[in-house]
Amino acid sequence: MSLAPIAFFAYKRPEHTKQSLESLAQNEGAESSELFIFCDAPKKPEDEEAVTQVREVVRSKQWCGQVHIIERQQNLGLANSIIQGVTELCSKYGKVIVLEDDLILSPFFLEYMNKALEIYEKESKVIHVSGYIFPVKLTSDNDAIFLPFTTSWGWATWQRAWQHFDPEMNGYKQIKANKKQKYKFDLNGSFNYFKMLESQIAGKIDSWAIRWYLSTFMLDGLTLFPNKSLVKNIGFDGSGTHCGDSSSFDGEMTQDKILSMPKSLKLNDKEVNIVFKYLRSLNQPPSLLQRIKNKLVRFF
Repeated sequence: MSLAPIAFFAYKRPEHTKQSLESLAQNEGAESSELFIFCDAPKKPEDEEAVTQVREVVRSKQWCGQVHIIERQQNLGLANSIIQGVTELCSKYGKVIVLEDDLILSPFFLEYMNKALEIYEKESKVIHVSGYIFPVKLTSDNDAIFLPFTTSWGWATWQRAWQHFDPEMNGYKQIKANKKQKYKFDLNGSFNYFKMLESQIAGKIDSWAIRWYLSTFMLDGLTLFPNKSLVKNIGFDGSGTHCGDSSSFDGEMTQDKILSMPKSLKLNDKEVNIVFKYLRSLNQPPSLLQRIKNKLVRFF
């Protein structure tokens, strides 16, 4: 198996970066993998010390078989840093595994990613491989399923797919003008991705992820998800530039291997509905009982 290069993006969280890289180093196959660590430059003078500490962390160990450290001289921001890094590695190697500095990985994360990249390499319908799955209980006979949208917590793709990445969001007007398309883009009303897209259009956010989802949506592409998450995000502690202080997406990370993957490139309606139902539940206002509990928690 030809192992994919790993792109790791870090900024100013040295402790998160250390934990994430340590979990990567413990993966089966890490000793044979090539790792590219992209360290962004400080955006503000007060970030310089933390950025320096991150660079010390990434240089402190041989995290994978080969390690290349790219220290940016000017701040690119997360979106531009990921777009540039993924584009460079896809162009050179034809595929890439992508990580950010707040992700803890299962020891079988790399094995799953490389296996999926090999199995679906020539399947143009499969655009994205996700290492993360929402905290839902799936019933599929396989250890992985297809869903019609992308995620950003530990993922992989191929050059054949990434070449369609559209940073200019040319599909926006088409979706805006078509209610059925907009409903589908929002996962049948389960999650307001179109609102995020409008925020990107208006310059209120700077997200590579919503633009990548739009790009894959326009291709009617599929994403492979494991039935149990191989990734845990530790960034929801207020330390990140784009993260809050809590998350409804965090669940238990499996320590099991992903053994079987779907042969049919079709969506399983039952599994899709389970995920959509979970996402839809996040949009529901809290019940009276929950509001009382929240007040009591704050009081005590």
